[in-house]
Amino acid sequence: MARFTGRTAIVTGASRGIGLSIAQRLVDEGARVLITARKVPALEEAVAALGGPEKAIFAAGSSDDAAHQDEAIAKAIETFGPIDVLINNTGINPVYGSMMDLDDTAARKIFEVNVLANLAWTRKVLASGMRERGGSIVNIASIAGILPSPGIGFYGVTKAAVIRLTQELAVELGPNIRVNAVAPAVVKTRFATALYEDQEEQLAATYPLKRLGIPEDIASVAAFLASDDAAWMTGQSLVVDGGVTQTGGI
Repeated sequence: MARFTGRTAIVTGASRGIGLSIAQRLVDEGARVLITARKVPALEEAVAALGGPEKAIFAAGSSDDAAHQDEAIAKAIETFGPIDVLINNTGINPVYGSMMDLDDTAARKIFEVNVLANLAWTRKVLASGMRERGGSIVNIASIAGILPSPGIGFYGVTKAAVIRLTQELAVELGPNIRVNAVAPAVVKTRFATALYEDQEEQLAATYPLKRLGIPEDIASVAAFLASDDAAWMTGQSLVVDGGVTQTGGI
């Protein structure tokens, strides 16, 4: 398929894991992609894996940093042309445990990166010309935003906010801009290691499809939502979970 030939995409938090897999899927289908993350060596390695600077470039920085957002958007446009697709993938969860023990500073940082940064990237990409030209935005949420998620409760709160943000933006930005989200269950990435390490077999047994997710499972759905194949979809959050929410698990 070549659904993204001639199109420019930004994928945040894409030096590895789900973000890198989404970037790879977009590149494989013809897109030119700018990826972001904090660490330059990891980004350099990711760009090489994506096919080099003719297909992918990077901008290093914190996703919630306004100057980094401006730099990344300007670099993408200068190198590849106007932005057609934005994938808001960056998310953090530096704490684990009861929300009653959650430090306020940590809570604010999680909310700023997981929610406010998505809104900021969206505003700035629209201001760069997408509002007039049209385009697609895909936010990466989580089933933790749909069901209680003990131990990562505030992360779940922010992902619920991402789902709600997706709905609001879809209504506000149509018809030129479509905004959708993907809500994964546990995917085998470094980010989620603490959720399945030393118990993958037992955890997978609770999923009707009897396995945890892999980044490619999410990339294919994100690419679908970003593409014209989903031209009559907006405001939706697609659950990609191996069936676990059907059994009440997470």
